[in-house]
Amino acid sequence: MSGVRVAERLPFSPTITGATAVRVLQQISRDKGSTALLLAILCMLMVLLKLMFHDSEATFERVGPQVFGIFPVIVMYLVASVSTLRERTTGTAERLLTMPVQRLDIVLGYSLAFAFLALLQAVLSTLLSIGPLGLDIKGPAYLLMVIAMLGALLGLALGLLVSAFARNEFQAVQFLPAGVLPQFLVCGLFVPRDEMHGALSAVAKAMPMTYAVQAAGEAATHTGITGLFVRDALLILACVVLVLVVSATTLKR
Repeated sequence: MSGVRVAERLPFSPTITGATAVRVLQQISRDKGSTALLLAILCMLMVLLKLMFHDSEATFERVGPQVFGIFPVIVMYLVASVSTLRERTTGTAERLLTMPVQRLDIVLGYSLAFAFLALLQAVLSTLLSIGPLGLDIKGPAYLLMVIAMLGALLGLALGLLVSAFARNEFQAVQFLPAGVLPQFLVCGLFVPRDEMHGALSAVAKAMPMTYAVQAAGEAATHTGITGLFVRDALLILACVVLVLVVSATTLKR
């Protein structure tokens, strides 16, 4: 009885959330090509980056870790926004909400499914980067995996939110230049934030991708976990939670 009371107090059902995550993973796994591309895309981008800077090892050592806070955001945004929008437009989400399912069950189910894929993506790209590609970082390799995971979750949250406002898949992709690419430009990859114009520096501080890039830099240049890394990781996680909560409110019964 006590377990039932606890479940009734929760704003979501762990059982339904898990079932939703399994359903999403099964649906994604049916498209073998897309699944393989999703898992391999970050690895392919890292290989491309290595080839671009094959004559400038120092640049690769600087940029390589930082893109772990950028590429997963963009990739997962595209996958999540298109996948979720497809379920909205086909009426799957609406049919689910006619059942005894909470909105958080759906949002968290999607989050768990894509988080699993993001974990596989992060592990593969990290092992490739510090192994065959020779990316040298001072900190433990798992910190890059953490940043890649947080970046993917951020892209997932943004994709879920955008799917509520886009009418078709083309519009979902159109939101990318407006919501994600500005973060890419001011995150500190091209120009250090302290060298930016005052207004741009202020804008950069409000962008979660900025903290993902900064945390990746901390992992690459310090031998252990720094306070700045922990702060930035918590800020990204807080942003993910906030956007997911807002995304849940866009699901109307």
